[in-house]
Amino acid sequence: MLRFETAGESHGECLVATLTGLPAGVPISIAAIDRELWRRQQGFGRGGRMKIETDKAHIVSGVRHSATIGSPIAILLENKDWKNWTEALPVEDIEGGEEKKKPVTRPRPGHADLAGCIKYDFHDARYILERASARETTARVALGALAKAYLAEFGIQVLSHVIAVGEARLERPASWEELVELSKRDEVLLGCVDPEAEQRMKAVVDQVYKTGDTVGGVFEVVARGVPAGLGSHIAWDTRLDGRLAQAIVSMQAVKGVEVGFAAEGAAAFGSKVQDTIHYDTEHHAFTRGANRAGGLEGGITNGQDILVRGMLKPISTLRRPLESVDLNTRETVQAAYERSDVAVVPAAGVIAEAMVALVLAGAMIEKFGGDSMREAKRNYEGYLAQVKEF
Repeated sequence: MLRFETAGESHGECLVATLTGLPAGVPISIAAIDRELWRRQQGFGRGGRMKIETDKAHIVSGVRHSATIGSPIAILLENKDWKNWTEALPVEDIEGGEEKKKPVTRPRPGHADLAGCIKYDFHDARYILERASARETTARVALGALAKAYLAEFGIQVLSHVIAVGEARLERPASWEELVELSKRDEVLLGCVDPEAEQRMKAVVDQVYKTGDTVGGVFEVVARGVPAGLGSHIAWDTRLDGRLAQAIVSMQAVKGVEVGFAAEGAAAFGSKVQDTIHYDTEHHAFTRGANRAGGLEGGITNGQDILVRGMLKPISTLRRPLESVDLNTRETVQAAYERSDVAVVPAAGVIAEAMVALVLAGAMIEKFGGDSMREAKRNYEGYLAQVKEF
């Protein structure tokens, strides 16, 4: 089983990420992990924190001589902003520490502030927002890079692009070649494959900057090369589409998920929605007339591209704060403002790539096992031979 955890606060000393279950022999490149971390930090509409942090992965266990060794992998990610918070968030209490705190008593609508304070019995949302912050996703992206390295050994790739920012939308499908080219860019605007659509998205973000507001959007993750047969229909929690949906909604500010063309299908008749089945006699393989199902049927992968979209709400922290109530005085106040982004859809796509990669890597390990990559590949190749003979 593939298991991962992250730890750390937004302004703590560092983030910690652990991954257990990768077989021995997966090639690991620090440069590749750092590239994924860089991609997460890009995009028009990001806040001042991105100017402070230059995320780099520091692997302290589980990888030796550029390959996994089968033991748990641990990664440390330094928070450079920690130097400004050492007295506000010390591990041990310090003399006069109460005066050095940076309390947040005006919860932000849409954030975890109030719900978290009620749950954990705090009257200072600082302790909630530090962990609820999307800074945590830095650790997820680092682990996702490891999962991508494992999947690449089987010819599986996971990429993303932005479909919409606010009301500005890409009105055509994106080709796989466009996604590959997008992932190689050294300058990221809004993560859209179409320059004209991207400029319309930028105009939306420009307007948001002027008004002190924030804006959300929609991103799409595509996984190519995934074999048929991952996941299962036999129980609710073995269905892979459900696991992918949970992984995407677990991301900060994501409020909805679409697998394939679910919204479009809900408004159409069945004869227009189902993907017709055909047989390629030359290659001895089943094919489909379309991919409206997004590569999953009955919770099982069917061999087509996995298509998953996430609906990202606008960030909760506004420079023009909304009405709130002070946790201590109960008086009506303006919500607190913490340095934040105004648009993060491209970054959300990169984070979602990591989450999809982790789920798919877990499903591959569950099906094919293997303590080493040689064993895993042998099992995989045997399964492919069985599928070809079907």
